[in-house]
Amino acid sequence: MDKINALDAFAALSQPTRLDVFRLLIKAGEQGMSAGDISGTLGVRQNTMSANLGILNRAGLIRSDREGRSIRYFADMAGLHGLLAFLMQDCCGGRPELCQPIIKELACAC
Repeated sequence: MDKINALDAFAALSQPTRLDVFRLLIKAGEQGMSAGDISGTLGVRQNTMSANLGILNRAGLIRSDREGRSIRYFADMAGLHGLLAFLMQDCCGGRPELCQPIIKELACAC
């Protein structure tokens, strides 16, 4: 991920509803969620949700799959990986042991 893509991702996540959507989709995992379920869970009107989902999609943080007349959304883990790698690429000035506490905290204990 380059700086421009990282800035797009940060801009997308800088709005409270979009941050909530992204975190909700990370929790949903491989099952994902329909747009209606996301709207209902977060109490956001569907047209507002649609705009927010579009912004997250363009930022590379979520992806979607059409299922008949509905669309299921998923956190794009490759996009998340790219953003985290961008943040950590110069971590600790060549002393990886300093980064280990952060890496351990980020590791999923699922």
